[in-house]
Amino acid sequence: MFRSIRWRITVPYTVLILLATAALTVYFSGFMRQTHLADLRAHLTTEARLVGEAVAPLLVEDGTVETIDPLVKHWGELLETRVTVIRADGVVLGDSHEHPAAMENHLGRPEVQQALAEGLGTSTRHSRTMNYEMLYVAVPVEADGQVVGITRIACPLTRIETSVARLRYTIVGASLLTALLAGLLTLLIAGQLTRSLRELTHLAERLSRGDLDGRIYLSSQDEVGRLADACNRMATEIQTQMESLADQRNALTAVLTHMADGVVITGEEGQVRLMNPAAARILGLSQGTAVGESFVAVARNHQVVEVWRRCQESGEEQSETVEMVRHGPFLRVVATPLRGTSQTGCLVLLQDLTQIHRLETVRRDFISNISHELRTPLASLKALVDTLYDGALDDPPAARRFLERMETEVDALTQMVRELLELSRIESGLVPLHLEPTLVSDIVLPPVERLQLQAERASLRLTVDLSPDLPLLLADAERMRQVFTNLIHNAIKFTPPEGQVTISAQPAGDEVVISVRDTGVGIPADDLPRIFERFYKADRARSGGGTGLGLAIAKHIVLAHGGRIWAESPAALRTGVEGQGATFYIALPALTPR
Repeated sequence: MFRSIRWRITVPYTVLILLATAALTVYFSGFMRQTHLADLRAHLTTEARLVGEAVAPLLVEDGTVETIDPLVKHWGELLETRVTVIRADGVVLGDSHEHPAAMENHLGRPEVQQALAEGLGTSTRHSRTMNYEMLYVAVPVEADGQVVGITRIACPLTRIETSVARLRYTIVGASLLTALLAGLLTLLIAGQLTRSLRELTHLAERLSRGDLDGRIYLSSQDEVGRLADACNRMATEIQTQMESLADQRNALTAVLTHMADGVVITGEEGQVRLMNPAAARILGLSQGTAVGESFVAVARNHQVVEVWRRCQESGEEQSETVEMVRHGPFLRVVATPLRGTSQTGCLVLLQDLTQIHRLETVRRDFISNISHELRTPLASLKALVDTLYDGALDDPPAARRFLERMETEVDALTQMVRELLELSRIESGLVPLHLEPTLVSDIVLPPVERLQLQAERASLRLTVDLSPDLPLLLADAERMRQVFTNLIHNAIKFTPPEGQVTISAQPAGDEVVISVRDTGVGIPADDLPRIFERFYKADRARSGGGTGLGLAIAKHIVLAHGGRIWAESPAALRTGVEGQGATFYIALPALTPR
């Protein structure tokens, strides 16, 4: 409250008025009390002298209690005070309120002693007899120049106290009313003085909150009015600049947000000042939590940190190609020092080259694999042709045998070309799918029956476990049989004797998941992410023959159905332990259950 100028003006003046009126109340209360006491004392003195003159003849004649006390009680009723007649030796001869015989000697009373000594005695004290505060006035009674007794008049002070209290209450009430009116008047005057300041404060608060539309219009032409005009001009200028800055910031934010490359800006001490979503995604961090952290903790890669550190130390642009983790993001890191700004720092650009690197790896492997696949039959054909030229043509049985082998190699090349063409057509969407509601058993069982004999020759158990409540699939049955024929054939080929191949299917939400599980050699962890690439073969599979296109074809057929295909092999293969087998899963969208 006291932070307001209005109250800082009002409260001190109101307190000053209250203090002044409180002092006046105390002063006038005391003054009026003393005035009333003086008037009462004079009045009681007069009454005491009158009583003394009346009782003097009785005291001269050695009056007794029986003669004086009834008169005293009568005088007490007339005067409406307490009247006491005391003999010169202090014995009470009469009292208007008590029986004299029950009262003690009064010679030692202060007012009596003062009356004997000075001719008039007064005292204010609590009466044990009457049990309230009283004013006592005593005068000596003389006869022939000698004191024969003392008359004392006592009056309670309750009337004075009541009168003084009434006056005090009146003064206090008037003082409070005066203070209230003065406070209200001060508030009104201070409010008029501070209203313009409050409006200026409100305008400043709106500007501080970013509300730049606020303005203030004052009719006064004094200093406050000129200050209001200056604030309005300042608000207009700030609004113009902020709109320009907001446009620039929005454009920069849009660029940073939609950039595929990661951007990190660090300060002079190495703390992250800005990070765009792409950088957070590349580094696997939350964009909000990374700001303010050190770049070393955010990057978590010594190569990236080293590029940034070289830029900080040399003040020159640094770049390097970095693989974050094994098989992880493949980045080009460019660190550039920030120049021409008020704060020194560094801009780190993270270009994700993972896809380009992967495509380059696939292209290289594809060339290597297809060269390998073509070299073997071509070399065999070349050897057979050379053998025929060297004289085998003159040996019809040998020539026929060589021609049969040549035909086999040509068939292998033809099969490879056919599968390549089919894969290319499937990828380009040129192969139409004849989708119709199909039972899972119509897809799985024909390939199983076809390969059952091959499994028996390899001493393998081929089992099928289909859930009884499987929904229908919208599928091209012939194409999907081609997929499962390939998967089951691979499982049989890479499973040793006495092993087992299990085909199972279970509903999973709005999908049906069909799995082909074997107990064979399994798939190495390094090869698992790439087994669906064309011509890609794990080292263990190269001895098994085949073109290396079957899983690629299977993948694209499943994707054309809107499904998913993936493989799992136990993590024990990371340490070279074999015999854990592999499982291929195919998830296809399900129709409404039958």
